[in-house]
Amino acid sequence: MPLAHIGHYIQGSPVAGSSGRTQDVFNPATGAVSGQVALADTGEVGRAVAAAQAAFPAWSAMPPIRRARLMNRFLGLLNQNKDALAKAITLEHGKVFTDAQGEVERGIDIVEFACGIPQLLKGDYTEQVSTGIDNWTLRQPLGVVAGVTPFNFPVMVPMWMFPVAIAAGNTFVLKPSPTDPTPSLMMAELMKQAGFPDGVFNVVQGDKVAVDALLEHPDVMAVSFVGSTPIANYIYETGAHHGKRVQALGGAKNHMMVMPDADLEKTVDALMGAAYGSAGERCMAISVATLVGDVADKIVPMIAERLKTLRVSNGLELDAEMGPVVTAAAHQRIEGYIASGVEEGATLVSDGRGLTVAGHESGFFMGGTLFDHVTADMKIYREEIFGPVLACVRVKSFAEGIDLINAHEFGNGVSLFTRDGNAAREFSRRVQVGMVGVNVPIPVPMAWHGFGGWKKSLFGDMHAYGEEGVRFYTKQKSVMQRWPESIAKGAEFTMPVAR
Repeated sequence: MPLAHIGHYIQGSPVAGSSGRTQDVFNPATGAVSGQVALADTGEVGRAVAAAQAAFPAWSAMPPIRRARLMNRFLGLLNQNKDALAKAITLEHGKVFTDAQGEVERGIDIVEFACGIPQLLKGDYTEQVSTGIDNWTLRQPLGVVAGVTPFNFPVMVPMWMFPVAIAAGNTFVLKPSPTDPTPSLMMAELMKQAGFPDGVFNVVQGDKVAVDALLEHPDVMAVSFVGSTPIANYIYETGAHHGKRVQALGGAKNHMMVMPDADLEKTVDALMGAAYGSAGERCMAISVATLVGDVADKIVPMIAERLKTLRVSNGLELDAEMGPVVTAAAHQRIEGYIASGVEEGATLVSDGRGLTVAGHESGFFMGGTLFDHVTADMKIYREEIFGPVLACVRVKSFAEGIDLINAHEFGNGVSLFTRDGNAAREFSRRVQVGMVGVNVPIPVPMAWHGFGGWKKSLFGDMHAYGEEGVRFYTKQKSVMQRWPESIAKGAEFTMPVAR
């Protein structure tokens, strides 16, 4: 049976790749190649940008309410096809089907938010800022904008970008991860069915060649990125060098601090889902448990016991709690981190290496790994592992825990489990992290609030989606107006002032 060829989507139609370069796409549960994705060259990226540029004048001139109605049609089609999208995610990413369904739902939330674009684009108006002069502001689209998205959320993260950007009047070029490229084409087809004009939404598959082409193209006005910190820094610096507005979300090392008064049963449930859900391949996954006082002696054995019953299997099986990691290379990298933790002296409580799943012996499976007595100088604490590995760090006090978290170079997400309202308030105020949960293990903000971390977890000034997303994809214009009857005679040589 021939392998599926996964190409691009340009000017409202599927386009086969012409560069001659391809990359294998795998089913992580079986380890088998399921298709080959085209990798765009500079010319193919240029054609996608040209299609978006040609579509921009008419699309940006369309009244926002009409753009919102098309977005609402897209929303309806997403709801009709959300299980098909979820299945495509599972087959190429490996996360369990129910988790993939949740990913699609969170993406749909952003589309619903974008349907309110007429309200979101409203400006401010002040009558009589000075005698006979009125002043108002409006927000206008940038032009062609691009998104570069990661493998771990092939539906949700693109939806953090393109629904808001397009509803605001921009046209869009998406460069998804070549690891799981199929969902991007499914979304493009749904946009076509919804009635969006050709060229408003385009997809170019590819690798660094395509990314650099977007960053350097003079007609691309802004680039959004989600991925690892080294690449985020590169995207930010390169895009800014070429005069673009850039929003680059980088890596994370998310802590959950557990106070002695926490409900430990509920905390273990939260840690299991937050650390091992989606095989730890989430930028908001909890990868460090910061355990205060004597909590560690109680909770570490509880987590280890729960890991014995963690159901790891093919993500399409509805009782699965964790599927495979995304690629063989990711599997090898995670095993390397586990070996490093052992070498540096952390206590390996539960070892996820060597796990096989019956009937899927060639799949990229591993079990949940748990370390205790991890210290801040260890590699498994400092670096983002992006796998099902939880590191437990023991601290003596609340203050020591805050200092530990604040000293880390990443500041993406953090959580505190406690019954103490004052501790929760102080934690939320003092912690130097962009997204904070109190008894919420994965505090991903809802569609109208916006997503983004601090420190080396975010390069750029604005968070993704929400009202900050609208601001990122638009530029403000201020208009001052008066009419001849109110203009005094004679030239004025001084700075105008309100009077």
